[in-house]
Amino acid sequence: MKYAELAITVTELNKYIKDKIDTDEYLNNILVKGEISNFKNHYTGHLYFTLKDENCLVKCVMFKSYAQKINFVPKDGMKVMVFGAISVFERDGVYQIYVKAMEEDGLGDLYTKYQELKNKLEKEGMFLQEHKKKIPQMPKVIGVLTSKTGSVIRDIINVSTRRNPNVYIKLFPVPVQGEGAAEKIAKGIQLMNEEKLADVLIIGRGGGSLEDLWPFNEEIVANAIYNSEIPIISAVGHETDFTIADFVADLRAPTPSAAAELAVPDIYEIKEKIYTYQKRLRISLLKKVEVMKMRYQKCISSSVFKEPKRNIEERYLKLDNYIKSMEYEIKNKLKQQKSKYVEIVAKLDTLSPLKTMTRGYSIVQKQGKIINSVKELKSGDILDIKLVDGEKQATVQ
Repeated sequence: MKYAELAITVTELNKYIKDKIDTDEYLNNILVKGEISNFKNHYTGHLYFTLKDENCLVKCVMFKSYAQKINFVPKDGMKVMVFGAISVFERDGVYQIYVKAMEEDGLGDLYTKYQELKNKLEKEGMFLQEHKKKIPQMPKVIGVLTSKTGSVIRDIINVSTRRNPNVYIKLFPVPVQGEGAAEKIAKGIQLMNEEKLADVLIIGRGGGSLEDLWPFNEEIVANAIYNSEIPIISAVGHETDFTIADFVADLRAPTPSAAAELAVPDIYEIKEKIYTYQKRLRISLLKKVEVMKMRYQKCISSSVFKEPKRNIEERYLKLDNYIKSMEYEIKNKLKQQKSKYVEIVAKLDTLSPLKTMTRGYSIVQKQGKIINSVKELKSGDILDIKLVDGEKQATVQ
């Protein structure tokens, strides 16, 4: 009980530290230089970012009234000098710089490397539209290179299967940041091409700082995308983030969900279009028949054509037969196309791996490769077993 009376609350501790820092004249007017990272321009007009050097970082906030006076656009990788005051955000117990003014101090090393590589590849023609491959209209297999645990793959699966339940998503898990990530991304693209594992590839990750997105700014990844025979959609970062991968890819999507929409057509929308075309064709044909009838009536009512009326009637009958024959051919063709379409959809549904799995089947993989025979297994192998409602691992004994 004696010690409890001496203890202070967390709120009191944070307030005490804040008061100490606020009374330090040096910390109230301080000039700090560093490189911007994790920059966010809030909708309120306030700027939030991190200032870093080779070893350390500090959080910064610049309120709207001060931010409006900046004569340049801050961005990740930019070197700046900031003038402001150090204070403690009591609720979180975190100290940060409350910036009052900011000036450019050059470009950061990463941003400079980014610009140099972008200019180099652009001169080599790797961004030209003539090198872009078309995205297939009805892909059966969508390959995805991203982290297996992030929200990216979930978003792509949700959007893709909603637009076309028969499409198959094949995930090739790769690290999307950190050392060695670029090499593994490039290797994944190469393997997907060698094995012809997909009709179109989506490479992507969520948003982040310039450092987080850096694997997608590496030349090895740019070359892998450029040399890919499979069309590639890039979906890296947020809508405002642009990486080298975006410029080289055959198509750039602002988000992973948008990439899925670009890769997978809406099967229900396609069905509706077919129905609309059928309806328009029928209406157009009926109008054509009416015009022909009106012309005929005009002809037989004219005194010039009274004599050869029988000849006109015969030609009219012949024309009417042609029209009926044309209607029959068009209806028959539409019927055949519709039957063919229904047959294709039925086959797709029958061949769907998800459909097969609902009947009690499963997919067994070892190190990402599908196992077709027990000869491919040995004792101690770890297997990934994919069932209709999830995945489990098993060990061969």
